[in-house]
Amino acid sequence: TLLYTIKFEQERRMGNQKEAGGLRSFVAGGFGGVCTVISGQPFDTIKVRMQNQVGSALYKNTLDCTVKTVKNEGVLALYKGMAAPLVGVVPIFAINFLGYSNGKSIQLALAEDKTKPLTPLQHGLAGSLGGLYMTVLIAPGERIKCLLQIQTTGKKQYSGPMDVIRQLYREGGIRSLMRGTCITAVRDMPASGCYFAMYETMKRKLKEASGSEDLKFWQVLMAGGMAGWANWAWAIPPDVVKTRYQTAPEGKYKRAINVVPELLRTEGPKGFFKGLVPIALRAWPANACCMMGYELALLAMNTVAPLESY
Repeated sequence: TLLYTIKFEQERRMGNQKEAGGLRSFVAGGFGGVCTVISGQPFDTIKVRMQNQVGSALYKNTLDCTVKTVKNEGVLALYKGMAAPLVGVVPIFAINFLGYSNGKSIQLALAEDKTKPLTPLQHGLAGSLGGLYMTVLIAPGERIKCLLQIQTTGKKQYSGPMDVIRQLYREGGIRSLMRGTCITAVRDMPASGCYFAMYETMKRKLKEASGSEDLKFWQVLMAGGMAGWANWAWAIPPDVVKTRYQTAPEGKYKRAINVVPELLRTEGPKGFFKGLVPIALRAWPANACCMMGYELALLAMNTVAPLESY
């Protein structure tokens, strides 16, 4: 059934890879992105607050941060800043999956045997292209989201996403809005490669273990969750640097790299892993939901318009 078994489309021929990739990957990736944001936003809010504090002045740990946030601001505070990523997530994830599809087509074009499945390394390289594609869109959205998420009680500097955009543009124009684009690419290109390499590896292993080309509902969730952990295994240190850089007052850091020595001096190497617990907790459900949404969207499109005639 639709809920318990996912029929993965076989894309062994280059023509099918390309045909299944373009529009389908774009649409399905956007739907998967919506699933990711809704399921993962509370964890993301806690992560940003943990990363932005110096030392442990405000929050002792993840649980303390969660309790204080809910107690002082209510449960809905966990969803602060969700409008920006939710509005932007459809094109961002759609472009990421489109880039991944284009990357697979490039890998197949370069391969001697075009009937052989791509290796995990090839999937990783293809995924890195997807990470590059989405950087330009995700960087300003992340800046807006982080600035809203670090607002706690008391007088707020920003009333919402549009107010953030207006104030940042007034301060420094487009350049201020795009602050952190390079460090976002450093985070997302390798992380996206790890993500897709792990996802395809897990799919292959689970298929071999079950002796079937069909994967059950829980197996898709497992593959997506493991992919999320692989993504963040790379992404945590550059994500901490990105958060500090994007939320710092104008002029504090000339470049993102300037965050690194200060972070080492004030908090040591462990400072680069702030927010690890909420990230790890978020990565599994958010990315499991993402890949489930992606695969269900592909299945739905193939049901309506089979691959051969799409």
